[in-house]
Amino acid sequence: METFLLNPNIAYLFLVTGSVLTLLAIVTPGTGILEVAALFCLALAGYALFNLGINLWALILLVLSIVPFIYSIRKPKREWALALSILGLILSSLYIFPPSGWAPRVDPLFAILGSVLSSGFLWLVVRKTIQAHLARPAHDLSSLIGQIGEAKTEIHETGSVQVAGELWTARSQKSIPAGKMVRVVGREGFVLVVEPTEKVK
Repeated sequence: METFLLNPNIAYLFLVTGSVLTLLAIVTPGTGILEVAALFCLALAGYALFNLGINLWALILLVLSIVPFIYSIRKPKREWALALSILGLILSSLYIFPPSGWAPRVDPLFAILGSVLSSGFLWLVVRKTIQAHLARPAHDLSSLIGQIGEAKTEIHETGSVQVAGELWTARSQKSIPAGKMVRVVGREGFVLVVEPTEKVK
């Protein structure tokens, strides 16, 4: 088992996987599974780095490769920055472990495939995540004003109404019992301001 973990290619695989999982955990926090998996992979990679040694310049290049990667995902048409990041990752990956002579200890094809696939995957996932966070709501909330809905809970300071086929948080100056028909008279952000109406369902 120890020989397996100290194989430079296996150690590199754990390092890349742990790094990818860490970045995914940062941009898409959730259940904690990504965080635990990243910690596990990085711990195994750390064990290998401790025993195999590490090239300081390759480690610095690896960290610096993150800069053009982040730059590439902020706006479209910056694929050149992604290519620069991948190139840095490939070079740093090849020589992350002290080589014997000039020959890298990590298999070159392994390093190239690992760097390209991991960078490309992260680029797509992170860009889509950022676009989703920055996207405007699909609903035109102003169009809800004047519509009739139904109070699904008692409404006063807060409550829920169904308007336009969807459930919304609502408030009213008057207490409105559940099941009463309401009219939307305004909105405060994503909260609808409603009042009771006598319109029959």
